[in-house]
Amino acid sequence: MEWASWIGYLAACLTTLSFLPQAIKVIATRNTQGISGLMYVMFVCGLVMWLVYGVMIEDMAVSMANFLTLVFAMPILIIKLRRG
Repeated sequence: MEWASWIGYLAACLTTLSFLPQAIKVIATRNTQGISGLMYVMFVCGLVMWLVYGVMIEDMAVSMANFLTLVFAMPILIIKLRRG
């Protein structure tokens, strides 16, 4: 595997995992007061588009990174929309 691929996979892992602490905190506290709802709606829409793109071009790294980030971001968005 080329260095560029390794860098891409590492970037995908770090970016994806960066949402895990926020998801854990929001799920545990149910507090989304400091989070922009509009930002998360836009972000989740972007993730869905990236996921579709990754599937269309058959790129596992793009697909998996965006799928996992979507899994971490959705609970935050759902709690934000329900609780304001």
